[in-house]
Amino acid sequence: MSAGDVVRLEDTNEESQEMSQEMNGKTLSWQRLRRLDSLEVESGKVHGHRGHGSKGVDWWTIMQLAFQSLGIVYGDIGTSPLYVYASTFSEGINHNDDILGVLSLIFYTITFIPLIKYVFFVLRANDNGDGGTFALYSLLCRYAKLGLLPSQQAEDRDVSNFQLELPNNRLWLASRLKSKLENSKFAKYFLLFATMLGTSMVIGDGVLTPCISVLSAVGGIKEATNSMTEERIVWTSVAILICLFMAQRFGTDKVGYTFAPIICIWFALISGIGVFNFVKFDPTVIRAINPMYIIYYFRRNKKKAWTSLGGVVLAITGTEALFADVGHFTVRSIQISMCSVTFPSLILAYAGQASYLRKHNDDVADTFFKSTPDTLFWPMFGVAVLASIIASQAMISGTFSIIQQSLSLGCFPRVKIIHTSAKYEGQVYIPEVNYLLMLACVGITFGFRTTEKIGNAYGIAVVFVMTLTSSFLVLIMIMIWKTHIVIIIAYVLCIGTVELLYLSSVLYKFNQGGYLPLAFAAVLMIIMYTWNNVYRKKYNYEFEHRISPEKLKEIAADTNLCRIPGLAIFYSELVHGIPPIFKHYIANVPALHSVLVFVSIKSLPISKVPVEDRFLFRHVDPSDLNVFRCVVRYGYTDVRNEQEPFEEMLVERLKEFIREDKWLLSIICNNGEYVEGGRAAENVAVVDENVNGDVPSYGEEKKEEVDVVEKAWRSGVVHLMGESEVVAGKGAGIGKKILINYAYNFIRRNLRQSDKVFDIPHKRLLKVGMTYEL
Repeated sequence: MSAGDVVRLEDTNEESQEMSQEMNGKTLSWQRLRRLDSLEVESGKVHGHRGHGSKGVDWWTIMQLAFQSLGIVYGDIGTSPLYVYASTFSEGINHNDDILGVLSLIFYTITFIPLIKYVFFVLRANDNGDGGTFALYSLLCRYAKLGLLPSQQAEDRDVSNFQLELPNNRLWLASRLKSKLENSKFAKYFLLFATMLGTSMVIGDGVLTPCISVLSAVGGIKEATNSMTEERIVWTSVAILICLFMAQRFGTDKVGYTFAPIICIWFALISGIGVFNFVKFDPTVIRAINPMYIIYYFRRNKKKAWTSLGGVVLAITGTEALFADVGHFTVRSIQISMCSVTFPSLILAYAGQASYLRKHNDDVADTFFKSTPDTLFWPMFGVAVLASIIASQAMISGTFSIIQQSLSLGCFPRVKIIHTSAKYEGQVYIPEVNYLLMLACVGITFGFRTTEKIGNAYGIAVVFVMTLTSSFLVLIMIMIWKTHIVIIIAYVLCIGTVELLYLSSVLYKFNQGGYLPLAFAAVLMIIMYTWNNVYRKKYNYEFEHRISPEKLKEIAADTNLCRIPGLAIFYSELVHGIPPIFKHYIANVPALHSVLVFVSIKSLPISKVPVEDRFLFRHVDPSDLNVFRCVVRYGYTDVRNEQEPFEEMLVERLKEFIREDKWLLSIICNNGEYVEGGRAAENVAVVDENVNGDVPSYGEEKKEEVDVVEKAWRSGVVHLMGESEVVAGKGAGIGKKILINYAYNFIRRNLRQSDKVFDIPHKRLLKVGMTYEL
């Protein structure tokens, strides 16, 4: 009988009889199956895979999601026609056929990167429906032991979403690479570093997108009036940006249905105007489908052609949103919306602008609005401003989600996360980050003032993230998908070469604004590294100094220890064992509540943990102490807020665990004879033979223990929070002292405390302080 077969039984007397009947005709063997302890009992309740890939989504729902995705996913890449040609031809057009070369570059770049790479490859690497840099990292961490914390548990693999469906071919290369990564500490640190870097770059993208999108859209008003100077355009853009960030706290419920019609109108207008310009000015630009024009373009311009790639790459900004936002939709819905609406609309828009430029070379600085017919100027201007705001909104929301993921995996300092929608779990708002983003956007807009300079900075953030995504994807292809080596080589040669070429081009413009995202990422990386490094040191210190079972028995045997009514929840980050801060607490407060539960909040490398798989319990010996350990497992996108009845859920699961644990003890036998104290048993298996003896009833003992928990729950709950100070140990080097004593403690003091993050009621909170020397 497996852990998944364990069911909750309400009547204790009937329960024992039923279990005796179920065991009739079977015997228990010690040697063949590891005993199911309490943590495994809870984790074994698997009701099937719940990822997006397993959902039987009907076509009508898929089409609805495809429509909604237009308003969420494509705002950034959809507004790129506002500034691509202006950024590419920053010094003007030297030869008329250069337009064909650039159009050909744009066509093949959009085809290779967003369409082929992301839609048909990267979207397959989703983590139970969720995407982004952390999704790729989590897949690798689940398949190989790449985590840096000693918090892994065998029971985690029983969570339904944790499991990976793996093919069985080409195992040699996969196992070789897996072994190399698991045995290399450098590889583990490098993968974590790359994940942090990708996260920092996406956040940098979230800063630059509002600046360049709003500035480009507002700049179009120069075509209608000469009184609109550059100064006024900058101030107007700043005002729009401030309003945009101030509105974030209200949330974006029903955001898909609200924004999708506007983006649909936007795509209809740019594609319609593109067709109009294509027919009216120069239909021969269709020749750009021939890649030879790219070669001719590079022959004529040489170094200038290479540096202009930094402008061409802006045509695929926001592509990462295809993957990052897949959790709100499905893979199929995004594939449909990209292939049927976004891709053809963008190609028509760029082709139309190229046709116009073939006849009006001098209008390249304001290509978008110059190529718009006069009768459509004001409607186009209004929709452009709205579309740029939507593009900004998508990246701002994405930044909030990414920081939430970083926080849950211990890679970002504690910040307050507010869930703005009860319907859409992914919609979060982070006040501190929102205001920092606003200040950064306002500063960049005032400092750079033009889209050309911002475009230089923007390109680096975009290409860096894409290159990191490709690197992670190659590892997934080899280790998890077991993809044929020929396909992997073809992917690296085609996609990897294109991205590295673009990366070399955008890095060349480092001193022309390209330093901005790298500087921004460097600041974020320092913060993330400082927090993660000390967080791991602190965890390892607690792990090495955790209280032993013998020490706990000494505490329990202390006659000076008095018991008081009530249930105490002691929070700790330590997954294995009891933290040393508990010994410090007992030494100063020699009193123990009638029921004590050590709760460890643990983040698994998956997006969501089903509620029935969330709580793991273990009864701490001696059993009459009524002390339990509880690991509460969350995914990196799971909701944790005051709307979730955490206390009530914990108590109900605890009572359920007691019932099941007592039943397990009642069926454990030794050499064919049932014995009490079954906790000592290590191995149990069921085989088809007769059982000698009767199963004793543990109904009364179970009922008494459940009653104790219920009584303690009614007497009141107290939350005990360990607030440990950390300092560098004696003899530590100057670098370690600066890292821990100054950098980490400065960040910790200026951010949210744990009780605010977990929404613990202040009236029932008791903090226990202790200093760790690391």
